[in-house]
Amino acid sequence: MRTQKNQPRRAAAAAFIGTTVEFYDFYIYATAAALILGQVFFPSNDPTLSTLAAFGTFAVGFIARPMAGMVFGHLGDRLGRKKMLLFTMMLMGVATTCIGLLPSYASAGIWAPIGLIVLRIIQGISVGGEWGGAVLMASEHAPAHRKTFYASFAQLGSPAGLLLALIAFRLVTSLSPDQFAQWGWRLPFLFSGVLMMIGLLIRSGVHESPEFKEVQDKGQTAKYPVLEVIRTCWRQILFAAAAVTIGSAGFFFTNTFMITYVTQYQGIARSTILDCLFLVTILQFISQPISALLAERIGEARFLMLAAVLSMLVPYPMFLLVGTQNLVLMTLGIAMAVVTLSGLYAVIAGYMAQAFPAHLRYSGISIAYQLICAIAGGSTPIIGTLLASRFAGQWLPLAIFFSLLAALSLFGVCGLARLRGDTSAAAAQPAL
Repeated sequence: MRTQKNQPRRAAAAAFIGTTVEFYDFYIYATAAALILGQVFFPSNDPTLSTLAAFGTFAVGFIARPMAGMVFGHLGDRLGRKKMLLFTMMLMGVATTCIGLLPSYASAGIWAPIGLIVLRIIQGISVGGEWGGAVLMASEHAPAHRKTFYASFAQLGSPAGLLLALIAFRLVTSLSPDQFAQWGWRLPFLFSGVLMMIGLLIRSGVHESPEFKEVQDKGQTAKYPVLEVIRTCWRQILFAAAAVTIGSAGFFFTNTFMITYVTQYQGIARSTILDCLFLVTILQFISQPISALLAERIGEARFLMLAAVLSMLVPYPMFLLVGTQNLVLMTLGIAMAVVTLSGLYAVIAGYMAQAFPAHLRYSGISIAYQLICAIAGGSTPIIGTLLASRFAGQWLPLAIFFSLLAALSLFGVCGLARLRGDTSAAAAQPAL
């Protein structure tokens, strides 16, 4: 009885630990793409071309995610959440460790970038199946009035994974440039194998989702959940995808593209921006649970709309403060943007999950989330790099781009709230 009673907390903890490992793997690739992968796998006389090629492989992982969301959504709605989460974690750990073992272009020629792309696709497949299951294991184990808060623990894995990734790269960038380029960058990838074993051990002790077991016991599982959710819930999918835009793409703007922007266009040292992002991510880690608790008090839809509106406004002071090249002011500027968009990110998972019926939920939220990740998440560093190159010395086009991403989230939240019949949202919308 006691074990069953503790399952909500264990499920939330397992969702947090699991997504931490998954996002660590994903973020070390993003950080390496900004710092070194172009030089190792796509050498060129033009650093911008090398960086764009590396960000291209970063985007490839996002392209695989919608299809993975459909596959794992189908399996998760048919066979259960837990089995899928164990498999996706193992897949990610193996792929990431293998990236750390890949030979460079100088050693293996064209086979080196080909191998990198294949492993990056496997990473994308893993994350495509991971997110939806982690959110549901946390929220479906939770009491009815705490689903938003418990689901936020799956989202908390994002800043925790980023913190680990930043620590790892902060340590290896302290090596000499030659040591870092030759072997130092590989160490964070190899460490993934250790994290994978820890994550598998923790997740294996969590029971299957009680809401899924109820669906299964009543014989209500869908034969083709992906087809059924697209046919019956396509509006929820589109609005949910739009709603999470800034929560996905915004992080890759601030945590991936910003590294390239400040090092190549502002002349700021790599160690400085990594220290800055580390401090910002600590603030994000602290603020996300607070955001979830606040949303439960004032209403999830009302909170999400406010977070989206604020996210449209914050890039302008962010770029002004980043332009000072002062570590404290840079940290303050990026923190304003990250804390705001991460508030939406913390709350949107539980909110969008409740828009879908239990027997189609894994498929519905996975398709929605991975669809926008493929469209906006993977392309954001590329678009940012192109804008920075085209409008050298001008930050306004970059700020407008960020605002447009946030505006799409506001549109999605409003639409999702109407479909859910959220009365607090209806009261909030005229004020906007």
